[in-house]
Amino acid sequence: MIGMARERRLAEIFVEIADSLVEDFDVIDLLHRLSARCVELLDVAAAGILLADAHGELQVIAASDEHTRLLELFALQHDQGPCVECYRTGTARTNIDLTRPQSTAGWPRFAPQARETGYVATHAIPLRLRNRVVGALNLFQTTPHHLGDDDIALAQALADVATITILQQRTLERSHVENSQLETALTSRVLVEQVKGVLAERWDISVDDAFDAFRSYARARHLRLSDLAGQIISGGFDTSDIPPPVPDRPADQRG
Repeated sequence: MIGMARERRLAEIFVEIADSLVEDFDVIDLLHRLSARCVELLDVAAAGILLADAHGELQVIAASDEHTRLLELFALQHDQGPCVECYRTGTARTNIDLTRPQSTAGWPRFAPQARETGYVATHAIPLRLRNRVVGALNLFQTTPHHLGDDDIALAQALADVATITILQQRTLERSHVENSQLETALTSRVLVEQVKGVLAERWDISVDDAFDAFRSYARARHLRLSDLAGQIISGGFDTSDIPPPVPDRPADQRG
């Protein structure tokens, strides 16, 4: 996406985000949308948002898709990888060539798995506001094109929006509230992960398709993902009320 088309789409996305920041908004759903918008605007293959938990370890909170291999890559970065370094230093790590041993020497588990998954380059952008860093935005590419300064600046702007979304400015000076918000967001993600697994097993489909069906049901009824997930896990909601995805029909046969 280039030129005026991207500028127009960017304006639409920031309006979409601003409209979503109402009282008691669904942070998990909003961050998933923001991850998808990163892929759309930056011409990358995948994006994820990672938050630091109470122990300073990064945990995935949202991703542009729910493919297991991608989520495993994010999970590996609790102790190594570009996002760990980005979070600890507060400095972006960009245009990292995953095919060059010199660039990935310190990541013996992360780098090989990233390459096996098909990624050849990665970027880590800090989630920060002023001097606070709460996590990182991770971008992956399957082609080796270079992200220029304008793209990196846009990635940082999207990461800044994610940070504000998570923390909300009015509570930034109250550390106990901030920590509570972060832990609540991470707990919500765990509940959603559990529900994905339950629905995927019940319907015998991928977790990506299960998440899409779960998310569509919640959004159509104006339910927060975390609230619905909590009801399902506690046994207070019958998952048979959620319509399973309709299988793709085989292409029409033409003579």
